Amino acid sequence: MRPPTRMPDHASPSPSQSPSQSPSPSPSPFQSQPQPASPPDHRAGRRGVLSRRDRRDRRDRRARRRFGSLPAALKATVAILVCAAFLLLADRTAVLYAQDRAESQLQRSLNLVARPAVDIHGFPFLTQVLTKRLDRVDVAVPHVAADRVSLAEVRADAEDIRVEGDLPASVTGAVIGKLDGRVLLAFDDLGRELGASQVKFTENGAGSVRIEGSLPLVGTDLRLRALAHIRQDGDRAVSTVVDGIRLDVPGIATYRPGKDRAHSGLRLAPEAAARIAEEKDRVRELLEVPAVVRRLGVPQPAVREALRNEDALARLTGTPRFAQRLMGLNLIDVVADHPELLREAGLEPGLVEALLDLRPPELSDSLSLSFTLPKTPGDLRLRHITVQRDGIHARLAGSELRVGKPK
Repeated sequence: MRPPTRMPDHASPSPSQSPSQSPSPSPSPFQSQPQPASPPDHRAGRRGVLSRRDRRDRRDRRARRRFGSLPAALKATVAILVCAAFLLLADRTAVLYAQDRAESQLQRSLNLVARPAVDIHGFPFLTQVLTKRLDRVDVAVPHVAADRVSLAEVRADAEDIRVEGDLPASVTGAVIGKLDGRVLLAFDDLGRELGASQVKFTENGAGSVRIEGSLPLVGTDLRLRALAHIRQDGDRAVSTVVDGIRLDVPGIATYRPGKDRAHSGLRLAPEAAARIAEEKDRVRELLEVPAVVRRLGVPQPAVREALRNEDALARLTGTPRFAQRLMGLNLIDVVADHPELLREAGLEPGLVEALLDLRPPELSDSLSLSFTLPKTPGDLRLRHITVQRDGIHARLAGSELRVGKPK
């Protein structure tokens, strides 16, 4: 007899279990088992700080690896370029320092109001410092006082400069091998410089300047015209000869100072002469003065007939020739004996006296454009004076000029 088959434990429910409840399955050997809790990582709180540092370190390591992987020739090229950049910076810094020192010394030694501009050429500068020879230096000096006027600008280009002393700080002097410069006396500045703000200076051909403007005198604005001739006076000066000075009392008379009796004096303007010729009473008063008749050149019989007969007077004064004779009459010749003639011509005696007090030399000096270069170290000469649209130009020339203390 076969023994009864024993059912597995998991096949039949336990008597204590209800039929609806199934037994809990046994754990599978492939099912993950819960791991024991690991100790806390104390570095987690510092992970942010360390990560930034680590990233920076990694970048540095990568850069070093990249540079290490570069060819040796390329490394040498980079090193040379870096050194050259530092040398260039040092060279330019030395140039700027030397230029600043030179500008200060020039302003102090020449007593300049404005600071000059110095530009040192040549590269590299440091090699010039070692040899104590500069290739070229440009200097621009604004507003240099030159007697009564100020030169608007003085520019000089110096070449082959031999420095005495140590550059850039301890320079005791220099010898300029060659110098070429320019001087400008600007027309725009002349009115202010000469105290004649209402006078204008303009070019009038080669070597001459036209002067035009107004001159207030005894409450009357006179129109001024003159001509200034420019010429070189020695190696360091420019002189001016002013002539053709003419002062017009508008519509009344013209005064030309000078010793030439044929062209100087006080004469009626065409408008005043024509007006007097038309006024019979004024003409009679003039014809009654023998000195006037004599200077007019009118025959005595014609004068006597004109004073007696209106028709004869009209015939005498109605011709253009009579007005021209009036314009040729120098009122200065008759004003002393017949001051009333001034009012007849429309002139105030006080204005005429002020005109006569204007001395030609003093008037010419007040309009003179002459100037002399200020005293400078070395042998500096003016060359080739020209009058151009903006003013009077002159060239500067020099060689082997010693600047500073003697050796």
